Amino acid sequence: MDMTDQPTDQPHNPPAGSDLLELPETIRTLAGDEPLAVVNTQGAQYVLLGTAHVSQTSAAVVKDLIETNYFDAVAVELCQPRYQALTENNRWRDMDLFAVLRQGKAGMMMASLALSAYQRRIAEQLGIEPGAEMKVAVERAQAHDLPIQLIDRDIGITLRRASAHLGWWRRWVMLNGLFFSMFSKEQVTAEEIENLKQGDLLDQTFSQFSEASPELYEGLIAERDRYMAAKLLLDAPEPATDNQSKKVLAVIGAGHLAGTEHALKSTAPPETTIESLEHAPPKSSLWKVVPWAILVLVVFGFAVGFSRSPELGWALVSTWVLINGGLSAVGAALARAHPLTVIVALLAAPLTSLNPTVGAGMVTGATEAWLRKPTVGDFDALRDDAMTLKGWYQNRISRVFLVFFLSNLGSAAGTWIAGLSMVSQLSAGS
Repeated sequence: MDMTDQPTDQPHNPPAGSDLLELPETIRTLAGDEPLAVVNTQGAQYVLLGTAHVSQTSAAVVKDLIETNYFDAVAVELCQPRYQALTENNRWRDMDLFAVLRQGKAGMMMASLALSAYQRRIAEQLGIEPGAEMKVAVERAQAHDLPIQLIDRDIGITLRRASAHLGWWRRWVMLNGLFFSMFSKEQVTAEEIENLKQGDLLDQTFSQFSEASPELYEGLIAERDRYMAAKLLLDAPEPATDNQSKKVLAVIGAGHLAGTEHALKSTAPPETTIESLEHAPPKSSLWKVVPWAILVLVVFGFAVGFSRSPELGWALVSTWVLINGGLSAVGAALARAHPLTVIVALLAAPLTSLNPTVGAGMVTGATEAWLRKPTVGDFDALRDDAMTLKGWYQNRISRVFLVFFLSNLGSAAGTWIAGLSMVSQLSAGS
């Protein structure tokens, strides 16, 4: 028996006065114990079904509800990139790796792969593909010629908005926790799987942070509740000619059920809500100043050193190059980069650290991708390879991301270590 199919003692009965009573008994019966809510607004009836993203029961209920022919449209908790990942097996073949690096999206791509790996690891224990209920919703809607609405916010915007409100240390811990979570060998219990019905995949992934961080919870959960409600209202189907309400089945994670239901009853214009929630908050002015301040301070340090003596000046230059470039090269080597990539890291990092517009990882990643060009097989195997540390090193695409990440990490550490060493040398020479 599937672990999510355990019987419960309590029947799924709607409370007196609930909008659920407006649903046919057949719909309520088929929903079983899956969380359900109904909102009637703006000439449409929205039936919100709360699901677990790795539950066989949820997938079966979605199929059964659509097969009743009660609904006029189906909405799913997916954005366009996640929809393509779910429905297009060869999506990765269209990825321009150099463009990803050039546009600064390598980190976001790594986060996306890490989230996918985490979800697939849970799903493997239950013998069901992650997002199966979403895939079933899409397939059955297409089979019945029903409109499909993609209502979730782009995951990249979600992660950027959530992390923008965190301090640099908590942001660093969060992203690293996400990255290393996919290599965990810990088995997930049936109870923890069932708990996904009380939360959300992103919230579950960052649970230890979101519980103590209202800002993170706001970006990962609450904002998406309001966004999905606004998308439902904005994409509402045209009213029927017989003045009957159009019925929309919205398949969403159970952790979003209450928030989305509440937001659907809001009077805020959906266009305004979507525009505000798609806007990525600007970076702190402090973080805009820091790279330029580093450039000024390092160059000033060189000038002071050479003004005192050529020996001190060249000693400072050597310190900067060897520590900054050396640690970046160590990072590239830990990623098992091509030997030439390691040399490029050694030479490029001291220069990129003085250029706020280019990072060491961008240069080393592009070099690695050029020296070890990914094959079609690498693109096809990327999702599976991303589930293990060995796979990240074997796959030429994921290894480019490792080179990007670890060489950047080495360069960042080298910047501060070399800077402190230079200050010490200048103080000793004064």
